[in-house]
Amino acid sequence: MTDPIFGRLHWTSTPFHEFFTTPGMSTAVAAGAALAVIIGVAALLWLLTRYRLWGILWRNWLTSTDHKKIGIMYIVLALVMLARGVIEGVVMRAHQATALGDGFLSADHFAQLFSTHGTIMILFVAMPLLTGLINYVVPLQIGARDMAFPVMNQVSLGLTATGAALIMISLVVGRFETGGWSAYPSYTGAIFSPDVGPDYWIWAVTLSGIGSMLSGINFAVTIYKLRAPGMHLMRMPLFTWTALCTAIMMVYAMPPLTVSALMLALDRYLDFHFFTNDLGSNMMNYANIFWMFGHPEVYIVVLPAYGVFSEISATYAAKRLYGYSSLVIATMAIAIISFTVWLHHFFTMGQSANVNAVFGIATMIIAVPTGVKVYDWMATLYRGRVRITAPMIYLTGFFILFMAGGLTGVILANPTIDFQVHNSLFLVAHFHNVLIPGTLFGMLAGIHYWFPKAFGFRLDERLARRAAWLWIIGFSLTFFPLYWLGLLGMPRRSASFTDPAFLPWMWVALSGAFIVLAAVATMLQMGWVSIRDRARLAVPIGDPWDGRTLEWSVAAPPPEWNFSATPQVHALDAFAVEKAAGRPYQPAAEYADVEMANNTALGMTLCIATTVMAFGLVWRIWWLALLGALAVVIAMTVRGFRTNTVRIIPAEELAQAHRDWLDEVARSHAVTRDQEISPHNRGLAAADNR
Repeated sequence: MTDPIFGRLHWTSTPFHEFFTTPGMSTAVAAGAALAVIIGVAALLWLLTRYRLWGILWRNWLTSTDHKKIGIMYIVLALVMLARGVIEGVVMRAHQATALGDGFLSADHFAQLFSTHGTIMILFVAMPLLTGLINYVVPLQIGARDMAFPVMNQVSLGLTATGAALIMISLVVGRFETGGWSAYPSYTGAIFSPDVGPDYWIWAVTLSGIGSMLSGINFAVTIYKLRAPGMHLMRMPLFTWTALCTAIMMVYAMPPLTVSALMLALDRYLDFHFFTNDLGSNMMNYANIFWMFGHPEVYIVVLPAYGVFSEISATYAAKRLYGYSSLVIATMAIAIISFTVWLHHFFTMGQSANVNAVFGIATMIIAVPTGVKVYDWMATLYRGRVRITAPMIYLTGFFILFMAGGLTGVILANPTIDFQVHNSLFLVAHFHNVLIPGTLFGMLAGIHYWFPKAFGFRLDERLARRAAWLWIIGFSLTFFPLYWLGLLGMPRRSASFTDPAFLPWMWVALSGAFIVLAAVATMLQMGWVSIRDRARLAVPIGDPWDGRTLEWSVAAPPPEWNFSATPQVHALDAFAVEKAAGRPYQPAAEYADVEMANNTALGMTLCIATTVMAFGLVWRIWWLALLGALAVVIAMTVRGFRTNTVRIIPAEELAQAHRDWLDEVARSHAVTRDQEISPHNRGLAAADNR
């Protein structure tokens, strides 16, 4: 029986109570993590109040419909969650280094850690990173002023933030589920886990999944309908192509995640029997539905990184991208084939040999278009004047590390081999070997590449390179030993082991984890130093890398309306063509009024309301859940009746802003590639660069 006011919530529902009643290292770690969240939130609120930033935050950011600000907020959210995900990874590696027979964490705590770690890194780090980059870059690359649906864009961010908030709340109040990031029944069923852990997972992934699906719709419509005149599909930059294919995959892949989570919710809340052990249910249905999302998801998070690598290989080699058409075809092939390989995630679960063989062959085939991309990038770099910057270090690390991960993927595509190592650390090494170099390195390279465009100053190159090398070295030391441990027979998700032969490799992996933690710390230092030295690193003209696509043709940071006049596109790499012809930075023949969406509090309102609703559902506080749901309905209804939704920016304002920027261009000194990381680089590339 639950309390009518507080549901299942009780003052004992925090890790602090558990620490004081049963003190130990495991409960101390849990209580310390909860305390860190509380202190972090309190410090943030104090800083916002101390420096009177609430008004700026509300007016300029939280209620903004500008795709650029929304993209930045997605990335900030992802980086915050990345910090937690990395720290959890270090704690897990530290535990396993001491787990010969026991370890300092309880088995239940360890299970919660690997479940939150996977959920965070895939759904609340990789997804917001790619969504943020696409949000920021794509409208600028295609000559658009904003996303097709600016308000829906804000709502998508709000729903994603709700999911992240629930994950963070679970650290302070209650607990998380123990069925892995995939939340497999029966681990997450009401009988095995009657606590609130699976409920936090259900509502976090359901709401964020809806947000991601809406983002996919928004991206696809924007690319289909808002391209500049002359930019037909085969003139789009490769990053935009990967964004389009990713958007289509998001539209079709996110609903299975939502459906599987809601079916699990029905099992837990209303005693349905979709995934239980009785009354005609079948837990394999969950595996099939979830992985119908899960494997396209792998390519959803990887394809945008491929787009980043395409952009930086062409820019930093000062060459046109080699094999553009083949890269487009390979991107589309990956998007299609990704929906045909989900069953390789459970070769060991009892399908027939024929079914396993079909999916094994499909899994091998999907490696072919990825290989095409790698060869095209290497051909782009061949005989180019390559500048070794931080993004190029990430690309080099990707070439080496991702190929190892891809080759082990082909090995695991053989069902007979997969059957032997599927539940070992070999598989853990493989998917980290694919996702970290393939996704995270690409996203970090993209952040470094487009950061000057977003903020008007470059990141400190010395610290950026140091962070890149630490990521590569730390990753290698952390995960390559896991291949050997898997072959030795170390099970994955195991809180302890009895074979002392595992121990030396566990310590190597722990040393790598600390280097990864140092990489994150170096990134924080890089951000601090870059902000401190922003005057020296300023690039107001907006083209610090001698870029080739339209986003580099406007100021840094760009104006709210992006382009003072709609660009006309006549070829691939439109801005590079203009620079080669000696006619960049020209005044427009005519300026016209621009219509932009007004700020709105809808996204923030829905974020708060859905968080309240989900928290009420988690703890069975039914009146609170109803209050949150009612707030959602009211907010949507009020928005539907609002008529003042757009504002007009007059042509005179656009013309004056453009003339002021062109005057600054005329006063600036162009720099060569050799001066790109010097204080002389104000964002204007010299003509001899081309």
